[in-house]
Amino acid sequence: MKLLLDTKPIKEWGIQFENRPVVIAGPCSAETEKQVLDTAFQLKEKGITIFRAGIWKPRTRPGYFEGVGSKGLAWLKKVKEETGLLVATEVASEKHVYEALKYGIDILWVGARSTANPFVVQDIADALKGIDIPILVKNPINPDLELWKGAIERIHAAGISRIGAIHRGFSSYGKTVYRNLPTWQLPIDLKTDFPNIPMINDPSHIAGKRELLFEIIQKAMDLNFDGLIIESHCDPSCALSDAAQQVTPNDLDKMLKSIIIRNPNGQSKESYQELKEYRAQIDSFDKMLLNLLEERMEIVKKIGRFKKNNNLTILQSTRWEQIIEKNLEEGSSRGFSELFINRLFKAIHQESIEYQTKIMNE
Repeated sequence: MKLLLDTKPIKEWGIQFENRPVVIAGPCSAETEKQVLDTAFQLKEKGITIFRAGIWKPRTRPGYFEGVGSKGLAWLKKVKEETGLLVATEVASEKHVYEALKYGIDILWVGARSTANPFVVQDIADALKGIDIPILVKNPINPDLELWKGAIERIHAAGISRIGAIHRGFSSYGKTVYRNLPTWQLPIDLKTDFPNIPMINDPSHIAGKRELLFEIIQKAMDLNFDGLIIESHCDPSCALSDAAQQVTPNDLDKMLKSIIIRNPNGQSKESYQELKEYRAQIDSFDKMLLNLLEERMEIVKKIGRFKKNNNLTILQSTRWEQIIEKNLEEGSSRGFSELFINRLFKAIHQESIEYQTKIMNE
């Protein structure tokens, strides 16, 4: 369901930029005044207009660098005074909000751990009442669209008109190539529900390592994201947090200059007609898929009745393993990824279980 929140488009945020993407860059953490200022001046030379740095750094486990605290806000204020850059930082409590506002921080963001806790988000929203400052809301750690939407709605209810969403990927169990799975469909779904909310991509936290940054940045641009929030450090090898995913301002500049920015519309009548024909074919195939799934579920119902009549459990683990193994092999031969096949057939299997559960309980 589309929800048209009374918010301002990013071009009315008072941010200096000419073309997409808006770029917010700076170190993961403010470590020293010199590190902050050196990075800020280098980024300014590369045309960056918004500087970011973490002041409070909650870590998963204690004993690691957890930020310099409020004294780092004075360094951000100095960046603003000496470079003219806007400055941004994360807040995770009412106290953080008050401290950041006291030092004139221009943009605040709500982190992934905070977004997952409605109590924390509400405290932040209450502290922001009467202050119309740009607020960015990161997705929660887990792929929960309702939590993400709820956090945005709480901030909006506080009277904030400049709200953006940050897509930083989602935690998963086990090792993957990414630090956090991008799960691109989630930000697409958020944008569908909140069409006037600017979408900012955080490639640093998705990638976890600088070698993967560019492919994520390019995909975000291909999906028509409005901007990027990316970690850049004057000397990443010495960074006290997230060293592997940070890039120098010079390397960041090279990546940004390599991005291909594609037009979301503006096709000629001839090319748009060709696109419409392709989309009509897609619509036709989608209908065929639904018809096939409907036919499949009719067989599922018959199997459910058979299991009920013969006192069999709904889940037959051996059969499920056979389905997955067979279709992974079949899907691979057709060029589909293992991840796609797993997700597709798990979704179908879950729906089949729901159908059979209803039959068992009739």
